[in-house]
Amino acid sequence: MADELRPQQIGLFLDVDGTLLDLAPSPDAVEVPSSLVDTLAAAERHLDGALALVSGRPIEQLDRLFAPLRLRASGVHGAQIRQSADGASRWLTQARLPDRAWADLLRLLEEFPGTLAENKGISFAVHYRNSAAAAEELVVALRHFIEALVERDLELRSGHRVFEIRLPGFDKGKAIERFMAEKPFAGRRPVFVADDWMDRAGFDMALALGGFALSVGAALPGLSGWFPQPEAVRAWVGQLAR
Repeated sequence: MADELRPQQIGLFLDVDGTLLDLAPSPDAVEVPSSLVDTLAAAERHLDGALALVSGRPIEQLDRLFAPLRLRASGVHGAQIRQSADGASRWLTQARLPDRAWADLLRLLEEFPGTLAENKGISFAVHYRNSAAAAEELVVALRHFIEALVERDLELRSGHRVFEIRLPGFDKGKAIERFMAEKPFAGRRPVFVADDWMDRAGFDMALALGGFALSVGAALPGLSGWFPQPEAVRAWVGQLAR
């Protein structure tokens, strides 16, 4: 089905880790294939600018990964947005998780060797790809951690060997909706490609707006189709670039 989509008709929204890039033992260890930056730049031109990265990473990290290319982007699961490639990124909230919560989380994770935590301001990501900890044991500890933060209403989301503790009110679906309301996306059909069930809000929004939702790594129920691995996504984006 992906092969039938035409660049002039779609607005393309791409997750990064596990979708454009192969997963690595840690977020800092991902590798960007040498040809991918040029492929993305050509695809964006062919789509008349209607391409955006929609990631859990901050936009500043996306810029470093794909330098010197700058694309429209949403970061930190919809809490950060850049609606023009040459514009500034902005946060959609000034709220932040408290510093003491970060310190408490780091102390907690000492009990789970091999885990890695990221502080994204409005969220904490806990990666356990290199940990022998069982997901069930870790999630119980994180739920207790959240319950102790009585002044905050927090969400706990799970992904591929990662848990995300975050402030509510933002998601990739809302980011896609915001992009689709303006040029160059307005009037096109959204296509969202992502690898994780944590991205369900993005899948649902793309479908609700008359578009397509494509998973990576496994077929997910209710979606439009899927790619077996990021290499296949990169090859498809390369087709759109021609």
